[in-house]
Amino acid sequence: MAWPIAEVARMSGVTARTLRHYDEIGLLPPARIGTNGHRYYEEHQLLLLQQILVLRALGLGLPEIGRVLAAQVDELEALRGHHRRLIAERDRLDALATTVSRTITDLEQSRKDGTPMTSINRPENLFEGVQRAQYAESLHDFPELAEKIEQRTATMSQAEIEAGHRARTAQMIRLAELLAAGVPADAAPVQTEIDLQYRALSELRTVSVAEYRAIGRSCVENEPWRAAYEAIAPGLAQYQRDAMEAYAATRLS
Repeated sequence: MAWPIAEVARMSGVTARTLRHYDEIGLLPPARIGTNGHRYYEEHQLLLLQQILVLRALGLGLPEIGRVLAAQVDELEALRGHHRRLIAERDRLDALATTVSRTITDLEQSRKDGTPMTSINRPENLFEGVQRAQYAESLHDFPELAEKIEQRTATMSQAEIEAGHRARTAQMIRLAELLAAGVPADAAPVQTEIDLQYRALSELRTVSVAEYRAIGRSCVENEPWRAAYEAIAPGLAQYQRDAMEAYAATRLS
């Protein structure tokens, strides 16, 4: 049985334009093209499309997906691997949701009766489920920066790596608190946090204003990066981008 492109788009939620793009780049050619010029897809193509969408949901870019599909030998074994990764991601999100829920409860109680947050008695509680934000993947648009981070990480102990990760996450939480308080992205408290980020970035390598702005946009446009921010607080990715744009406009231009 074959399905026309319009039906595949309806079933999968992927636009016909995207399906045509997948064909053009060789990622998902149709089973055949009819005399009317319409693309038709069969079961094999639908299974490949499912894999593409799963890998996209896991944060892979199209070039990486192409390499995965080209390297796989058995569809069933590939699906089992995707399933394992999805289960792992589900477990990570469950842990993260539990962490955030516990922090909300502690913070509400602390503000109500003035007592210290119980989770702060063991600070690592704040970071359960928050893993390193897949730097190699998140920074694939900035290969020189990714290389510098990899070089720096190679010289660090695991404890130092974890400490750095926690410091970055703590800073994201501080930004989330400013966002929740309604502080504008270009306000001084936010810009102070962004300045700390910029100084840390500058220690790795010199970054042009254009590249810095591009990194800011990636906080929203790069899915793994955006997910890392949104896991802390909804809207945080855009808030970070806007704050970086304001910093570039006022301090770097």
